[in-house]
Amino acid sequence: MTPTMLTMQVQVPGGKLVPTRVPRPVPAATEVLVRVHACGLNFADTLMVAGKYQEKHAMPFAPGIEVCGTIVETGRNADDAMTGKRVACIAGHGGLSEYVCVDAAGCVPAPARMPDAEVAGFLVAYGTSHVALDVRAQLQSGETLLVLGASGGVGLTAVEIGRILGANVIAVARGPEKKALAAAAGAHHVLDSESDIRQAVKSLGGADVVYDPVGGKSFEAALRCCNPMARLLPVGFASGTVPQIPANILLVKNLTVHGLYWGAYARLAPDILRQSFERLFDWYDQGLIATHVSRTLPLAEAEAGLDLLRNRQATGKIVVTVDADTA
Repeated sequence: MTPTMLTMQVQVPGGKLVPTRVPRPVPAATEVLVRVHACGLNFADTLMVAGKYQEKHAMPFAPGIEVCGTIVETGRNADDAMTGKRVACIAGHGGLSEYVCVDAAGCVPAPARMPDAEVAGFLVAYGTSHVALDVRAQLQSGETLLVLGASGGVGLTAVEIGRILGANVIAVARGPEKKALAAAAGAHHVLDSESDIRQAVKSLGGADVVYDPVGGKSFEAALRCCNPMARLLPVGFASGTVPQIPANILLVKNLTVHGLYWGAYARLAPDILRQSFERLFDWYDQGLIATHVSRTLPLAEAEAGLDLLRNRQATGKIVVTVDADTA
C-alpha cells in the first residue's frame, strides 16, 4: 500500500487551501524527504496562491517556502548520514504538508536549542534581510538605514541586522503597537507610516540605504530623502503597488537600486545562502537576534494564517505546526 500524507492544496488561482490526502512524495536523486514539524508563512505564499508570484506552480499545489523538520529518507545521490537529522530548509513550495522533498544541498542543521516553530520562522525573514543588507547593499557601520514596513516579518529582522552591522536605524511602521515593536527590535528612530516620511528622514540626516518590503508611496517618499550615493533595496510590494523609479533621480544623486529576489539564491548562488544561514545561526547562538513568531496555527488552519498576511494584520512571523501521521 502506498503511504499517503495530508497536504493543504490550492486547486485554482486565488482559491482557498483545501486539506487533501495525496501519495507521500519520493525523493529524487539529490533530494531528501523531510517530515515537516513546522512551516513559516510568508507574503510570497499569498502571491503564489493568487497566481501572481514570480514563479508559477502548476495547480493543484501546496504553498509553504520554509520548513523545519527531520530527514526520514534520502535520494540515491544524497548522503545517507543525513537521515534522522533535524534541519532547516527552503522548500520553495510544498511546506504546508506532512512531508516534503527538498534538495539536500539546501538543508542546514537546525540549532538544538531553537524550537521548531522558531526555526521555521527564521530562514526567509532573516535570510532576506542579511543578504540584502550585508551582501547586496554592503551596509557599513555609521551609515543610516531606513526600514519601511519595520514591524513585519522581514522588517523587524532588517532593523535588528542593521543595528548589528553598526547602522543608525530609522524604522517606519503604522500605529503605536507596531512602532513599539520596531523600537524594541533596536531602531534608533521610529516614524509613523502616515507621517511625512520624506521630511522626517531628511531632518535626521537622510538615508544611505533603504530597505523596502512595502513599495507604493512609501518607496517614493524614501527615494526622495536619500543621500547621494545611497542604495535602495526593493524586496517586496506588500502595499500591492509596484513603484516606478524616475531615472533622473537616480542620475542626479548617483543612487543604486539593488533588486533582491532572495528565493532565486537557492538556484543561483546556494553557497551565499548557506554562508548567510551559518552567520545568522551564529548570531542567534550569541543572543544577538531572536525570532519573532507572533502566532502559531495547526495545519488545518493554514488559510487563516494566510489571511493575516493578506490583510496586513500580522506582526512578526506566522508559523503553521504540523503533526505528521504514519499513514
